[in-house]
Amino acid sequence: MTGVFSHLDLTPNRLELARQARAAQGDLIDLTGSNPTTQGLLFPSEVLAAATAAYWQQRCYRPDPRGDAMARAAIVNYYSRRSPPLIITPDDVFLTASTSEAYYLLFSLLSDPGDNLLVPNVTYPLFEYLAALRNLELRSYQLDEEHDWRINARSLRRAADERTRAILIVSPHNPTGAIVDRPLATLNLLGIPVICDEVFAPFTYAAANTPPLAALHPDLPVFTLNGISKLFALPDLKLGWIALNQPARVFAARLELLNDTLLGANALSQFLLPTLFAQGESFMSAMVERVRENLTLALNRFAGHPRIHARAPAGGYYLFPAVSDWDDEEALALFLLERGVFVHPGYFYGDVPGCHVMISALTQPAVFAAGVERLCAALA
Repeated sequence: MTGVFSHLDLTPNRLELARQARAAQGDLIDLTGSNPTTQGLLFPSEVLAAATAAYWQQRCYRPDPRGDAMARAAIVNYYSRRSPPLIITPDDVFLTASTSEAYYLLFSLLSDPGDNLLVPNVTYPLFEYLAALRNLELRSYQLDEEHDWRINARSLRRAADERTRAILIVSPHNPTGAIVDRPLATLNLLGIPVICDEVFAPFTYAAANTPPLAALHPDLPVFTLNGISKLFALPDLKLGWIALNQPARVFAARLELLNDTLLGANALSQFLLPTLFAQGESFMSAMVERVRENLTLALNRFAGHPRIHARAPAGGYYLFPAVSDWDDEEALALFLLERGVFVHPGYFYGDVPGCHVMISALTQPAVFAAGVERLCAALA
């Protein structure tokens, strides 16, 4: 068989088969949920209904390769209110169907087959599949767990070469929660364009806020990604964006052509975006507060536990604790499944030293609390 992914074994692995079997018993607590709509977090339907009704009354499809002008203006206003502000114009914004599509567009924009991209050694399993579509090499730079998962500058420099076309940064990071809160001298030294994913920006915990990386590096080409999937708990409406800072504007004409080739963002979601920003703040705040309360509950429960060692994340909505006395993460995940709790093993997120598990604080609070108790008891 030829073609992309033809070399992969796509049958369910041992862990997934075990999860399905344990779930069939009806009492499995799943601590991995990252889909807000399955966790009871639903954007107010009355707001969506009213805004959607207005769309149907004036519906007329006028595709713009950068996206609806009013939606882009709303995004510009959002960044002007960040701390520190990121000053951009509507022409600096490109609407996409998702951040995944935005990544693919930028991989195509910045690199040719055989080039390489620098990615964290710990990260959400997405980049390898998108890179494969363009025959790109991924090179890892290290995140230092002992320094709150900050970027290891030396490893970043060592990973770069003459065919490195972009550095990928996620802030707040998935799943460690690290936030880049100050300029990184190594980024300026390398001078390589940066793709910064900020989909978890509102979700802060130990940190006061999430500074836009593009504002911290005004002299470096930075492409900022975000969307409504996490921001407003609307993954089903499929809308993301790319925001260019001033040095990245040299890529705007080609990015416009790329986006025009796909025109992935649907018109209804673009029309809704100004309303989401105008009326969604209280919903967003409630969602952030739920995550904070769940994180606090788990951190308090894990404190002093003989085997679970968790750090308070700067942001995001995950915990990525280390587990001592285990050296096989799959065996640990299977052990916990047998005891009725499902977590992700650390190796799902790359080459992570030690033994870790991932749990999602987006989980409904009662379920989350019960799952944390079950996890603690299983590992006591």
